[in-house]
Amino acid sequence: MKWKDREKSSNVEDRRAQGSSGGSGISMGMVMMLWPIIKPLLRTKLGWALIAIGVVAYISGYNPLSLLGMGEGTTIVVDQKKDDVQADFMETVLRDTEVVWDDVFRSYGHSYKKPIVVFFRGSTKSGCGYASAQMGPFYCPNDEKVYLDLGFFDELAKKYNAGGDFAQAYVLAHEIGHHIQNLQGTLDQVQNLKQQLRSEAKVNALQVNVELQADCYAGLWAHHAQKRFNILEEGDIEEALNTASAIGDDTLQKKTQGYVIPDSFTHGSSKQRMEWFYKGFKSGDVKDCNTFSSK
Repeated sequence: MKWKDREKSSNVEDRRAQGSSGGSGISMGMVMMLWPIIKPLLRTKLGWALIAIGVVAYISGYNPLSLLGMGEGTTIVVDQKKDDVQADFMETVLRDTEVVWDDVFRSYGHSYKKPIVVFFRGSTKSGCGYASAQMGPFYCPNDEKVYLDLGFFDELAKKYNAGGDFAQAYVLAHEIGHHIQNLQGTLDQVQNLKQQLRSEAKVNALQVNVELQADCYAGLWAHHAQKRFNILEEGDIEEALNTASAIGDDTLQKKTQGYVIPDSFTHGSSKQRMEWFYKGFKSGDVKDCNTFSSK
């Protein structure tokens, strides 16, 4: 991707130097994020004791995940020069998304509200609760910020064989896609619908539509960014498609547990993620990214 010596966004909050941070209270968002860890602990007295210790540690300003062998309990070795280049790249991609989505919103008679991207290392606080590197990049609608530990991209390349600068651009563009959904009111509508559903499979299917639309919006961004800035180099779109495939639910489930449970998908299959990104890229039209009415 052609990105050097181009305009960068200033809508970045750099918390990398802060390291892990605790908090003064425990939000429902944090409980939900830690639930896979908390649930088995509730079955034993020792588990309850560990939870109590974790709560006290969190209130005292420490990362409770470190008590379970995760988070800031592990020393993080960072190549600062490489990390800074990575930050510069993300700031450039973010600026491209701002320009593209500003144009798209204006074409529909609306103004685009730019999100903030938070760079952190290890763990930090978000408007949706506790954020850790283990969670991967995510968008928080409560504070309209994208949270990103830059070390994620090393894991993406090494663990999932999904490297390349445009693979990284796709990841950020996907999270910005969730911001677009938030501005459109889609995330609120989906949340309301989820509360009315009794089937976990149907709730998951609804979330898949959310994620696939964000993939489509990432492709839409690439379409317009290429027209506006001529950013693409040979192999870039393939990098994005390879990443979409590598993080598809079916691919991840096969890798971690050896079999696939479609009803448990929350992001979509590899094929779906690739198809929706490419659809957005070829079309460049927001109307073609309506995954909720797609057959």
